[in-house]
Amino acid sequence: MISRRATATTDLASVMHTQWSCFDSPPPILASFASLSLDVSSEASTGSGNKLVDVLPGVATKKRLSLCGDVLLSRAQKKISSIEAELKKIEEKLERKKTEYVEKMKNKIALIHKDVEEKRTVIEAKKDENVLKAEEMAAKYHVTGTAPKKLLGCF
Repeated sequence: MISRRATATTDLASVMHTQWSCFDSPPPILASFASLSLDVSSEASTGSGNKLVDVLPGVATKKRLSLCGDVLLSRAQKKISSIEAELKKIEEKLERKKTEYVEKMKNKIALIHKDVEEKRTVIEAKKDENVLKAEEMAAKYHVTGTAPKKLLGCF
């Protein structure tokens, strides 16, 4: 009678130790089961004592798998969320760089347009100056009544 009780308690403790090895300590509900002293001899006559000892490792295994699965799932979710946060930071950084680059290109285009306008005004001023010179020379020849000696510059 004493040997069966000691064996049942020892089996439960060893099952709890091996089944919950991935955690620091077993869950409190299993710890309370381990502290119970099972009287296997008195329950052997009813037949329910052996079932509890037989079912408890299966329950412990299911609980362990469930908790291990939950822990792994939460770790995976943490990794996923940290990677998503890093991805979002990188996307924001790239968006900022893109905006800065677009702004630089627009400024370059504006500088080019400004240079073109300045050159156009200089060319127009020279053209107006040449037209004014030609008009002055025509007026001078008209007043004096003489014709220019060189009509064409190549002859």
